Amino acid sequence: MKIIPTVILTASILTASTLFAAEAPKKKEPAKKKEPAKKEAAAETEKAAPKPAPKASAIDLKDPVAVVDGVEIKKAELEEAFARMLAAQGIPADQLPSEQRIQGYRMILDDMIIGKIITKKAAETKVTDEEVAAKIETFKTRFGSEAAFKEQIAKSGMTIDKLKENVRDGLRQENWINAQIKDQDAVADKDAEEFYKKNPDQFKQPEQVRASHILVKLEKDAKPEVVAEKEKAAKAIAARVKKGEAFDKLAQELSEDPSAKQNSGDLNFFGKGQMVPEFSDAAFKMKKDEISEPVRSSFGFHVIKLTDRKEAETVTLEAAKPKLLAYLKQQKRQGEIEKVVKGLREKADVKINLPEAPKPPALPVAPAASVPGAAPK
Repeated sequence: MKIIPTVILTASILTASTLFAAEAPKKKEPAKKKEPAKKEAAAETEKAAPKPAPKASAIDLKDPVAVVDGVEIKKAELEEAFARMLAAQGIPADQLPSEQRIQGYRMILDDMIIGKIITKKAAETKVTDEEVAAKIETFKTRFGSEAAFKEQIAKSGMTIDKLKENVRDGLRQENWINAQIKDQDAVADKDAEEFYKKNPDQFKQPEQVRASHILVKLEKDAKPEVVAEKEKAAKAIAARVKKGEAFDKLAQELSEDPSAKQNSGDLNFFGKGQMVPEFSDAAFKMKKDEISEPVRSSFGFHVIKLTDRKEAETVTLEAAKPKLLAYLKQQKRQGEIEKVVKGLREKADVKINLPEAPKPPALPVAPAASVPGAAPK
């Protein structure tokens, strides 16, 4: 089933989630070596290289940047939230063009305005220490380890105490929102059945295979003698596997795929087109437990073992129903949240003191006769 429930970050819980605006760390692609440049080429490149762009000038913001029902949003609050967002995404603030900076300020300020409105409404809503601890634990799981979690906190200019405070504020807002929605986000089996009937393609599972590989890396511009050497090494590995040595052990020992130490070369299930073409084509032609001869791709030579196969199928309604009901409930909930937030925003007395974002320059419009296929005037 292709449906993936959307992660919803509404203004009501934004303050608890700002730290995690950036995605959790992803696996890195194998590093590619570069041939050392000749001195002459380096000198020419240095001469031709453009000078670094000048640092973006700071924008003089008024203080307060906004007033919401008599409550001020201070310039320092906005700048702190903006800096935290940039830090979480690894964007250097001093290189950000003025128009993008203003757009970023406005985006964050809109969320802060809603946050102030809901914070006022939710002031008496109770949140327990256990709720705060549980929410922080869910954040930790996104990063895989305590060390990675703490690294992200430091990277974002946050402290654990400040995070707990933000989480408590966010949960207070979330609990208040839940009280407004009550059971208006409820869905029934008939809703799932109707969606299933109207969206048959969403429940088609294409053919998939599961494979493991051992990679012998090779640069794209490698010389013929290097290609021959690497192919020989890959063939030797394939021969060892075919003689009975454990594929997973050899993958951990010999594979130049950085993830092989952890997954023993296992790539899990994948469909056609999810891997580089040469690898995918070879894997889908193999039989279960078959070992390939070296397959060359843009990464190098792969020795492949096919470990499983799933034929194309259509997921039944009964199998899909639990996830489908959760998805539909989340969609309905988001709609109800938007109604509540919109109603609050319309009734609030809001004054914004941010400068307007500059409009992009108008693009010249080509005469109709110069566009292929256009009739001349």
